[in-house]
Amino acid sequence: MAKADTTPQEQTVAEQPDRRSPLSTITDFLLRRREASIFIIAVILLICFQVANDNFLTLGNVKTLAEYTAETVIIAVGEVLILIMGEIDLSVGFTYALAPFIMYIAYNNGLPLFVGIILALLGSALIGLINGAVVVFFRVPSFIATLGAYFYLNGLTLTISNAFPTTTPDVGTFWNGVLGNNIYWESLWAVLFIVILQIVLSRTRWGLHTIAVGSNLVGSGEVGINVNLIKLRNFTLASLLAGFAGILLAFRVTSIDPSAGGANIMFEAVSGAVIGGTALQGGSGTIIGAFLGTLVLQILKDGLTLVGVSAFTFDIILGVVIVIAMILNIRLQVLRRGGNQ
Repeated sequence: MAKADTTPQEQTVAEQPDRRSPLSTITDFLLRRREASIFIIAVILLICFQVANDNFLTLGNVKTLAEYTAETVIIAVGEVLILIMGEIDLSVGFTYALAPFIMYIAYNNGLPLFVGIILALLGSALIGLINGAVVVFFRVPSFIATLGAYFYLNGLTLTISNAFPTTTPDVGTFWNGVLGNNIYWESLWAVLFIVILQIVLSRTRWGLHTIAVGSNLVGSGEVGINVNLIKLRNFTLASLLAGFAGILLAFRVTSIDPSAGGANIMFEAVSGAVIGGTALQGGSGTIIGAFLGTLVLQILKDGLTLVGVSAFTFDIILGVVIVIAMILNIRLQVLRRGGNQ
């Protein structure tokens, strides 16, 4: 029976134990898993704010933190798919505001609530499909295409609502709870989307093609990937998720407000994705990272409020955090490439 064809030197190398220091092991892990570093930051922030204010980790404040995080995360995970392609959607904040009004108008005209919700989600998806079509077929940069949508959706929302808020339909405890007027259900929706889209991104052809399009647009088309279809899907999905998040907000606060959403929640979603490791130039990003990045933003906002820092100062801190996150992301990408060579 033939023996393995290996030299003594190769056997020595194979048998040599891994003598890397613990610091090197940790560094390698952080380089391989881009979410690990932002997770550590989130834990450090939780500890610091709890030390600064004993009320930070109370049940009431944790529920408040979960409420604001859930809606933003749902938008952020959709935005990740667009950012990975090297595109951006600036209109999701006003899709978030418009969808509950579509639901309300349908319900107010005698349709069952679930039909109103379906129409609102279909309308949200149509907005994303139109945005994607403008980008794909008319070659308009996504920044410009969705900036136009940003303004006309705001105008449409103000027009159909006459710029006045209205009360969310009261359809019983069960539906109100399932659709957002219950912190556990709202968090469950967020977790559900995080898990599903992480699997889609990392385990399915759709997700792998999304990464390929962002990494090499021309090469993706040359190997047979339907680039246009991938872009249309992701723009549609991002708007659909934004509309659903808006419906959750409407039931949580029992009011539909035309001034809800807009630039604030859109930029929070994009910032959460970027802080979580999604590259604005495309080609890389994770759903889990977007969740952790959004969580860090909400921890900062809530914690700074509890310790008495003004909202204006928070904006300064947020701007600095985003810039630092981008610098770290770029440096980590360089180190990962160096480690793979």
